[in-house]
Amino acid sequence: MLRGSSPPPIRAGTVLVKLSLCLCGALFTTLSVLLEQRDKSVNSLTPPAYRRLGFQPLSAVPGSTLQEVFLRFLFWFLFLLSWLAAPTMKLLKAAVIFVLVPTLTPALALEPLSVGLAIGVASALTGYLSYPRFYCSYVECCPRAGQRLNATALKAQLDNRLFGQHLAKDVVLKAVLGFSNNPSPKKPLMLSLHGWAGTGKNFLSQILAEQVHPAGLRSKFVHLFLATLHFPHHDQVKLYKEQLQNWIRGNVSACPSSVFIFDEMDKMHPGVIDAIKPFLDYYEEVDGVSYRKAIFIFLSNAGGDLINKAALDFWASGKRREDIQLKDLEPLLSVGVFNNKNSGLWHSSIIDRNLIDYFVPFLPLEQRHVKMCVRAEMAARGYAVDEKIVQEVADEMTYFPKEQRIYSDKGCKTVQAKLDIHEDFVMRDTNTRG
Repeated sequence: MLRGSSPPPIRAGTVLVKLSLCLCGALFTTLSVLLEQRDKSVNSLTPPAYRRLGFQPLSAVPGSTLQEVFLRFLFWFLFLLSWLAAPTMKLLKAAVIFVLVPTLTPALALEPLSVGLAIGVASALTGYLSYPRFYCSYVECCPRAGQRLNATALKAQLDNRLFGQHLAKDVVLKAVLGFSNNPSPKKPLMLSLHGWAGTGKNFLSQILAEQVHPAGLRSKFVHLFLATLHFPHHDQVKLYKEQLQNWIRGNVSACPSSVFIFDEMDKMHPGVIDAIKPFLDYYEEVDGVSYRKAIFIFLSNAGGDLINKAALDFWASGKRREDIQLKDLEPLLSVGVFNNKNSGLWHSSIIDRNLIDYFVPFLPLEQRHVKMCVRAEMAARGYAVDEKIVQEVADEMTYFPKEQRIYSDKGCKTVQAKLDIHEDFVMRDTNTRG
């Protein structure tokens, strides 16, 4: 069951910053009163060493001064708290309070210099702390309108971390950058990634999420749904659809560039995903919310057999893997997934209305690509790359067709587990080289 609510979340960070300013202002004026009394009274209870430094116990402060301290603290706190509640009225509130309050009680009479200094300090701090770049360096913020993705960084990530998927790299790079650079897209970006396990679908979705929101899957603006975890029961499809709509509506209201990733689409009960169809369509707004800046990503094993067959046909005809183009596979995928009862998109209105921008095929990985995965994993663990170990791990993988052993049937999915078996030897080799 999904947890969350449709209304946008309260920005607690902003409240805490301003509340801190309330306390700082109150403490500032309190400290000023205590310091004013430093030279007016010296109590015998104060040790000489501390007296030379200007310190005195609180008991040395006259009762009337303590009353003034309390009243000034209370006054400052209430004033700044009222400013927190209605920041657009802060100048008017300040003027009224500082004009009227001194006439009500002498205890609250404030020196013009102290008042001016306090207001100046508070205003400067408020302006600085409220500056978006400062605030967002400590609290995660939704990207500003018009903020574009770093094309160079995205391409570098795809080149260095995703292996053997020239089609996916090319299609996703162009699609995402084109969407990001468009100041007024007509609909959200909708990508459907297809291929066997271990070919890099999850990896690519993580890279995209990190480029839009640096915290990646840990970001509060990136939402990952697992079909078997979030939508497990066939008899609760109606409830899931309602919850899903509420969740998406609330989070896009909070951040227009939210990212939604639906994994295990091939295990999704038919009809569930159609709940998001209104958010993917060519509407300017739905119930007062615009979804045009959001990104939706489907991850599915459905269609993997069609992709593998096409790749084998290219190999059998003597064509290079890199010669496979999107037009060779996308029509097969869209029709195959639409007619597959186990695809999660069986007879889906999302496909019927052509709301999926790209069906992205992930090709089966050859042994040379598996070796790239092994080298990358060894480097990520801080090990020296040993080609003997790389070859041994690659040889332990299973391949198809059985006679030719061309493609890994699990992609790079089990590379980490296979490398664990060789960990002791790899560590000794690394220490020897070091």
